[in-house]
Amino acid sequence: MMTILGWAGSILLALCAIPQAYKSYQERQTSDISASFLWMWFIGEWFAMFYVFFEKYSLPLLLNYASNIVLIAVIMWFYYFPKRD
Repeated sequence: MMTILGWAGSILLALCAIPQAYKSYQERQTSDISASFLWMWFIGEWFAMFYVFFEKYSLPLLLNYASNIVLIAVIMWFYYFPKRD
């Protein structure tokens, strides 16, 4: 049961960034999020992923961190390279 809860939680957390990444992709910009929030989130995900990979190997957590890193990269791309009218 705990494994199911762990996987469910990790999948839900991995999917949390999808709405914002999709919105950023659709609008081709992300001006309503602060850069400091994005950088702290991005770096925090990397640090946590390294810790889990090297110290407490857990596939559900690695899935969560890896997918969040990809989605945050999408959001950051449109933050720094917005569509120009």
